[in-house]
Amino acid sequence: MIERYSLPEMAAIWSAAHKTDMWLRVELLACEGWAREGVIPQEAMAKIRQAGYNAERMQEIEQETHHDVISFLRSIQEQLGPEGRFIHLGMTSSDVLDTALAAQLKEAGVLLSTTLTALIDAVARAAVQYKYTVIVGRTHGIHAEPTTFGLKLALWVDELRRGQQRLAAALEQVTVGKISGAVGTHATIPPQIEEFVCEEMGLGVAPISNQIVQRDRHAHFITTLALLGSSLEKMAQEIRHLQRTELSEAFEPFAAGQQGSSAMPHKRNPELCERICGLARVLRGFSVTAMENIALWHERDISHSSAERIILPDACTLLHYMLHTFTTVINGLEVDEQRMQANLNMTGGLVFSQRILLALIDKGVERQEAYKMVQRNAKKVWSMASNDQQGPAFLETLSNDVEVTEYLSRKELAELTSTDYYLKYIDTAFKRLGL
Repeated sequence: MIERYSLPEMAAIWSAAHKTDMWLRVELLACEGWAREGVIPQEAMAKIRQAGYNAERMQEIEQETHHDVISFLRSIQEQLGPEGRFIHLGMTSSDVLDTALAAQLKEAGVLLSTTLTALIDAVARAAVQYKYTVIVGRTHGIHAEPTTFGLKLALWVDELRRGQQRLAAALEQVTVGKISGAVGTHATIPPQIEEFVCEEMGLGVAPISNQIVQRDRHAHFITTLALLGSSLEKMAQEIRHLQRTELSEAFEPFAAGQQGSSAMPHKRNPELCERICGLARVLRGFSVTAMENIALWHERDISHSSAERIILPDACTLLHYMLHTFTTVINGLEVDEQRMQANLNMTGGLVFSQRILLALIDKGVERQEAYKMVQRNAKKVWSMASNDQQGPAFLETLSNDVEVTEYLSRKELAELTSTDYYLKYIDTAFKRLGL
């Protein structure tokens, strides 16, 4: 992943040096397992435990072998001398690669989980802060009925928590190792060594494997990250809409000295949220690649390997960056409550149309007849607004309709066109979420 979208903690996990350190750890633990079986003498283990690899020598050897694991092994064996024959005993490359990869994924998963928790906490705090801040709800991009900004944010808390649960499940599936030999039979290395290595690495054991850990596990993990990215995109897109000039209800933070446009000094663009939306597209692309990696020839081919070198580190790195960035957005979110109220009132009370409809039905009017009565009055208000005329508010229009006032007095109509009604059950969702 390019440096622009990488944070140092995640980059360190996926560095070449850390990957190779993990390979070494797997190899040394396998030797410890063989020593427990009495195969490797203790005097040999004393030297093996001090073994290391030489990164420069690995690169030299790989120019000849075109095989990274062989180059790694030879660089160790050259330093060890005779004891080097015990390194990689009974193992295949994927025993090292997949088990080390699982350990890296576990580390990355812990970092992702921690960062996701921080975002959930930030959104939850904002939800509580704006719990009763009334805002117009929009469906199809059109004013619908009043809701609250806090309820909008509480919805995000619930979705992010589901993402948290999915991530935990995906991590449990993908953080398993295998030390079972060339085609998974354990013919050259017994199961107890596999169990020992995985336990020491803090991993589960794949109950059965061929040459590799099966890639449905990795596809589950990547699609889970992509789904989280899509949730972040939805939330970031909402803030982008709310920041549009015509709405101006909520804004991502804009630092002192920040500039929004090379040409137009007045610009304040939602560039952080736009960035999140763009990166979510990349994550979704990775999920397709991960699913295509599941089908391999017989006990294994190498078609998945090149793709995974890109998608696994980059997916973790991107989501980590996106989570961190959106937490910054939420913590610095600027909310214009007065503008929210002004936009709510923009249509002169049309947002209360359903309340009028239900009140007429309650008075005994047949539903379709009541609907027509309310709709014709709403159309009058829309017509005035669309022609930039200062038309009568919905309350006034309804009050001048004799069919409506036959059932509802002006006082009743005034009571029905109040936002208090829409706050009646707001607490319910918050209680269900424990907020």
